[in-house]
Amino acid sequence: MKLYVFNPDTDMALANNEENYIAPASARRMAQDLALLPIWYAQPGSAVLAPSAYNADYLQIMKRMFPLSVQLVTEPELPDYAESQIIPWGWNLAFRKRMLKGGIAKHKLPTLEELKRLRAFSSRELAMVVLDGLHGIENCCGLANYLNDIPACQEFVEKYKRTVLKAPWSSSGKGLNWCRGIFTDSIVGWCQHVLDEQEGVIGQPVYNKVEDFALEFYSDGRGRVLFTGYSLFLTNEKGAYLGNLLVTPEWVENWITEYVPLVTLVQVRERLQELLTVVFGESYTGYLGVDMMICRDEETQSYRIHPCVEINVRMNMGVAAHLFRENFVAPGTVGNFNIDYYPTNDALQEEHKQAMEQYPVVIENGRLVSGYLPLVPVTPKSRYRAYVLCYKSRVNDTND
Repeated sequence: MKLYVFNPDTDMALANNEENYIAPASARRMAQDLALLPIWYAQPGSAVLAPSAYNADYLQIMKRMFPLSVQLVTEPELPDYAESQIIPWGWNLAFRKRMLKGGIAKHKLPTLEELKRLRAFSSRELAMVVLDGLHGIENCCGLANYLNDIPACQEFVEKYKRTVLKAPWSSSGKGLNWCRGIFTDSIVGWCQHVLDEQEGVIGQPVYNKVEDFALEFYSDGRGRVLFTGYSLFLTNEKGAYLGNLLVTPEWVENWITEYVPLVTLVQVRERLQELLTVVFGESYTGYLGVDMMICRDEETQSYRIHPCVEINVRMNMGVAAHLFRENFVAPGTVGNFNIDYYPTNDALQEEHKQAMEQYPVVIENGRLVSGYLPLVPVTPKSRYRAYVLCYKSRVNDTND
């Protein structure tokens, strides 16, 4: 049996690289509130690890509405699933220890050497190498430098009007330092800390971003990396994930051609698939997403694709949104897949109540036609909410 686990702190755990790592309270809260999210992308006949409180009742309600063939497993029940194939959001040393301690058989878990290789795959330095392999494709841009000491960091920051310095390992919107051509004392301190902890800093010029999107792939571990789909996503001003659009691949391709020729996207996708196959094809099994962006050239006012901003070597929200749309959304329906955080439960409950009343859910033949659907239970303790808000497309551009 496959047992899915939502552990959203995996990027922070990889950065820490200790088996005794403890996630910050906000990440633990997110993991608990959204523990049941994998039911929407888990394979039929599998299980999801989550507390039974609230989740069991919610799962039964969803099973009456959608063709869901998954079961709930709680942490105390893990010894009964010792031989299961564990499929987390992402692997790291701390999560491996948690599964081992919980009762999962050691031979069902990655070895320490495999986790070391996976951590290297997850470094932003690898994304920089892949970006180099994409150079030469027309209508593309993108530059990244690996900086291994303070003088190199200073030279890079002072070379451009605006730059972003990145820690090789960090989570969504974290581990970034935005600079404006002046190497201040605070930037020196930040760089020194990252150099001490992670031995390098990634430097990138800041591009005039117009849109975020991603290409999603699946590596079968046997030499093949397959293109899974597109992801149109939204981030806040700090780069943290907010949500995805639920639209067809054809819609995305039509949208891309408003900025660059479709042939550019196809060339990027095919070249990426070749590069990712070489790197990951026989060494990694699972999903991976390549974050990109549409940029505007300030001199020519033309548009470019930055084809490899980051690579997420793990499950990601873009894949979750893509699989939800494929499996549970009705033809001709579009919408949004969102993750929200609220400082108080009262605020979340109020938003949830209003959405339930304002956008009643309509389901036909096990697929969402329109309305508001929480993807996890909203409880008296929730601070995070995952949900979709869908509607029938008013234009004939969904190509379903």
